[in-house]
Order: sequence, then structure tokens, then C-alpha cells
Amino acid sequence: MHELLGAAGIAEPAEVAEVGALAGGAVSSVWRVRLTDGSRLVLKTTAAPPDGMFTAEAAGLTALSRRVRTPAVLSAGPRWLVLEALDPCPAGPAPGFWAAAGRAAAALHGLGGQRFGWPSDGWLGLLPQRNAWSDDGHEFFAARRILRYLGEPKVEAALEPAARRALERLCERLPELIPASPPVLTHGDLWRGNTLSADDEPAFADPAVCWMWAETDISMMYCTAQFAAPATFFDAYHEARPLAAGWRERMPVLHLREQLSMVAHFGPEPGSLAGIAETIRPFRTR
Repeated sequence: MHELLGAAGIAEPAEVAEVGALAGGAVSSVWRVRLTDGSRLVLKTTAAPPDGMFTAEAAGLTALSRRVRTPAVLSAGPRWLVLEALDPCPAGPAPGFWAAAGRAAAALHGLGGQRFGWPSDGWLGLLPQRNAWSDDGHEFFAARRILRYLGEPKVEAALEPAARRALERLCERLPELIPASPPVLTHGDLWRGNTLSADDEPAFADPAVCWMWAETDISMMYCTAQFAAPATFFDAYHEARPLAAGWRERMPVLHLREQLSMVAHFGPEPGSLAGIAETIRPFRTR
């Protein structure tokens, strides 16, 4: 770790006073570092990161910073990302904080795009996020966010052919399930663990940005098991940017991307497989 800080041009080993591990990184190690001058920073590193993973994350943070608070990027390199140190989000209900987070997410989604996608592919965890441009949000979500995972080895091993066919049928019927909406700037991995506190105001980290439906971000805050945001987040978001009727019923379909990504990374994780099975049940043939 000390050599990474040196390679990043941040600090020499003698300038590092204290290092502590931070929780929450599923594919990266995350460390809080205090330097001898009293300054704090956060270092993210991965043993064998894909080429460009951390520079893509840094670019995503820069894009988000047009509308919301993000940790400042101090250095991004092939094996590291060094960020301004912020605090975790509050552990309790914290209604004021989560209302502010809801308004911030609504402000982010107020930035509209012309097409679905992004100028380059990115990363969700250690796997590529396919971002090729599309004028059709349903086609984009089906091809780049659902069906792209069916070729991942751990997904192939975990899903039997009938489940794969059910996912394909669901994608064919997406226009019936998800109302058309315009592309907006999305965080792409907006769950509670990627929400931080900067002087008690919300900030957002670890993005997988693209121009996409706003509700894909909402699904992450709504469906991520015990890490879902409290009701005050959704109430404040809805007040600032009203959600279309029936949004709660659409959340499981939009959350399939995250569940498939979990299986693709970690294999047949029971919670993700159960969620996938429940969502695709109506699309199985009898």
C-alpha cells in the first residue's frame, strides 16, 4: 500500500501515520489513510484490476460532480484510486440526511442525454459494463444490462436453460413492463453503501455511469436487501422529481441487472438467485 501511494505521487512511506481498512468493498480493498501532516485520504486497490478500471471510475466521479457531491479524485492509476476521505452515511434512519440524498439523486437525474449509453464501456465490479450507444432504452437495457450476463461463466453454471429462456422472454416484453422514459445521467451503482457523508450532506462514490432510465438507479436504493434506503429518500425524490405510477412494481425487473452481476462475480449466491427466480417466474412456460 505504501508503494502505491508513492507511485501515485501522494506520499512517501515515512509520511504515512496510520492505515485502517474500510468495510464495503466487494471487489476492491479500501483503506483510510492518515498522513503525518494530519490530512486524510482513501485508497482503493485491487490485486489484478482490469485495464482502465480505476481511471473509468475517476471519470465517472467527474461526470457525477456536475450535479452531486462526490469525493475529489486525488490520483487514478492502473492499480489504485486515491480519493478525498469522506464519512460513511449515517447508520440510523437520519431522515434529514436521506431526504437530502433523495433530492440530490433527483437533481442528478435532471441532467438529460440524447441517447442511451456512454462514450466508452465501463466497469461494474470487475466485469465490463457494456455502454454502446442506442436510441432505444428497452433494447439497451435488454442487451447491455440483462442478456450480456448470460454468457458469463458463473451465470451459465447457475441458471438452467429454462431460466435463461425466461429472462429472454422477459426482455422481449420489456416495452410492456417498463414505460418509455428519456435517458438521464445515472450513477449506475446507487446503493446505500456507495452513499457517503460530506459535512452531514450526501455524497456519492463508486459509480458505473451511463445515460439511462432514472428508475434503474432508484431500483438499487429500493431493492438492495437490508441496505435499502429509508422511505424518506423516496419521498424526497418523488417530491422533487415525481416517479411514474407503478414504480414500486417495476423495481424487481430493473434490479435484475444487479442480481445477475452478483451471480457473475460470486457464483450461485442464494439471495440473488432467489430474486431472479421470483422475477422471471411469470415468464416461464408451463
